[in-house]
Amino acid sequence: MKRFVVLVLDSFGIGEMKDVKIVRPQDVGANTYRSVLEGNPNLSIPNLEKLGIANAAELEIGNVKYSKEAVYGKANLKHFWCDTFYGHQELMGTYPKKPKVEPFYKVIDEVEKKLKEYGYSVERFGSPREILVINKCATVGDNLEADLGQVYNITGALDLISYDELLKIGRIVRNVVKVPRVIAFGGEEVTLENIKDAYECKDLFFAGINAPKSGVYKKGYQVQHMGYGINNEVQLPKVLEGIAKTILIGKVADIVENPNGKSIFGVDSSEIMDRLIEEIKENKVGFICANIQETDLAGHQEDPIRYGDRLEVVDKKLKLVMELLDEEDILIVTADHGNDPNIGHSNHTRELVPILVYKKNGLKGLNIGERKSLSDIGQTVAEYFGRVLPDNGESFLKKL
Repeated sequence: MKRFVVLVLDSFGIGEMKDVKIVRPQDVGANTYRSVLEGNPNLSIPNLEKLGIANAAELEIGNVKYSKEAVYGKANLKHFWCDTFYGHQELMGTYPKKPKVEPFYKVIDEVEKKLKEYGYSVERFGSPREILVINKCATVGDNLEADLGQVYNITGALDLISYDELLKIGRIVRNVVKVPRVIAFGGEEVTLENIKDAYECKDLFFAGINAPKSGVYKKGYQVQHMGYGINNEVQLPKVLEGIAKTILIGKVADIVENPNGKSIFGVDSSEIMDRLIEEIKENKVGFICANIQETDLAGHQEDPIRYGDRLEVVDKKLKLVMELLDEEDILIVTADHGNDPNIGHSNHTRELVPILVYKKNGLKGLNIGERKSLSDIGQTVAEYFGRVLPDNGESFLKKL
């Protein structure tokens, strides 16, 4: 039996990266682990403690002490800034390429021209900055929830346009622009007027649709994230085809292409862990990656209490995950960036992330060091199954 399981605690960073003063000065002093544990003095996460979360963070707080048996390390982010989408693309083996940061109004003319070339009806809407309305059923503009200038949204009323057609619009926009992400999404029982009524403009430059306000999340929500410079041919799901099934659970299923594997969508932490347990029971061979998104949401809400609660939910079920694995299997618990709830802003923070390794074969007390990239985890998965990721990453499998 051969299973390699990666559990991503979304945003559970363990301290600022060395380049923060230069590239993200607003994150100086960030340490999500420290903020969450100091905000929850009675936090109980014995399984993460056993795996070495304090060792990786080099910091004991409250109930969470160093573990003598831990196999642990830490990883730098190779992608620019600190982004869930790019963090997972990096984890899957992509070498990040530097995108541009610019408000949608700077590319609106080019996007409008290209959409018209493909036969779409295009109108302009909004003030003081315009966005585009496509075929009277979808809009294109800035994403107002992520770091401004990094993401454009295609927001659709799925009673008026099929999801496949919405994705076609997304791909056209993606091919024109160079921002990190284009997100195509929509929901049912939403009208164009509902979407237009959610128009907002921030800082006089960034105009788009307030997605929660538009109602697209309420029913029949579908989404796909399209990244700049992302080639799924060099990523784990593709590289492992024919030898190991790829199963993605939670947020990772939204943002990593997995056409020939199994993708399971969800947000609730308890449900994500239950699905992870089910997939381990049902699959004797395979690569399984699950993402716990609610920790990240708590970070955005600047709520260390909620963050700690979600960690405890995960930790309780992590024990069963470990018990289900056999001596050939490997489990890694990691993160994709930080989201320090006490840093003074509600955005992600550029932090090192933990690498906590579990094997049932007696491997104990090992520091695998500070890795250059999250792709080192992906490359380790690939080598475990006898494959190589061609784009990025250095395996640490031999250390295990």
